[in-house]
Amino acid sequence: MNKRFFIAWLVVFIAWFGCSFVVHGLLLHGDYVAQAHLYRPEAESQQMMPFMALAHLLMAGAFVWIYARGVETKPWVAQGLRFGVVVALLTTVPWFLIYYVVMPLPGMLVVKQIVFESIQLLILGVIAAFFYREPVTVSAAAARAA
Repeated sequence: MNKRFFIAWLVVFIAWFGCSFVVHGLLLHGDYVAQAHLYRPEAESQQMMPFMALAHLLMAGAFVWIYARGVETKPWVAQGLRFGVVVALLTTVPWFLIYYVVMPLPGMLVVKQIVFESIQLLILGVIAAFFYREPVTVSAAAARAA
């Protein structure tokens, strides 16, 4: 682990926490209010926010760590998008499908959760890839120009 890892971890954490607020606190807020009987009261949830921050901190660290272990010398944006898709297929899609099976959630809410969270993971994949992109050297830039 080096400086690049910790900076990427911090940036991915901030982006993930912020995107999650946009997705779940704003875009899906009305959907969650309609299903309030399934969730903790908002005041109680607010008191537990340190656990939410810790969860995002842990996810961001693991996300960047896994990305850093598998990074290849390929175009970084495409690689970040691929990583986001794989993480979504490993986590977001099955998690929300499982929640749909065990909780009486409306199907459209689950679809929105999967779509919004998957888009979020694509963004996070590109952010992680940005920090691990290969620097363009003079010889590489000349080769591309030729």
